[in-house]
Amino acid sequence: MRLENCDLTFITMEDYKKSGINENEKDIAYSQAIKAGKRIYYIDVKKNRKDEMYISITESKKIVNGEGDNATISFEKHKIFLYREDFAKFAASLKEAIDFVVAEQGEYVPRFQENDETPLESNTTIDIEF
Repeated sequence: MRLENCDLTFITMEDYKKSGINENEKDIAYSQAIKAGKRIYYIDVKKNRKDEMYISITESKKIVNGEGDNATISFEKHKIFLYREDFAKFAASLKEAIDFVVAEQGEYVPRFQENDETPLESNTTIDIEF
């Protein structure tokens, strides 16, 4: 899918599946996973059939439907393919967007410790009766 008036190409997961591209046929030159709560971001550097490298960014979000024994878990995925000729424009625009958010709302301060559901600072007392 090509967006009008834009040099970047974005493809939805549905379009990707319809394309018939086999994910296993691509060479992965570099891979990094970023865990962020219920989401995991994957940044992969891959090679196409011409041996040209590009970046594949995937957001994978865990979806839990139902509760208890009836709960089902699935993952919703979104991909962006970023090609070498667009790196500079993409990086500059991403930096501008990040700088804007930080200027408007300040640096992000996590409420929870990594891999923990416990708040960093808590003034709340919870009484539990057994």
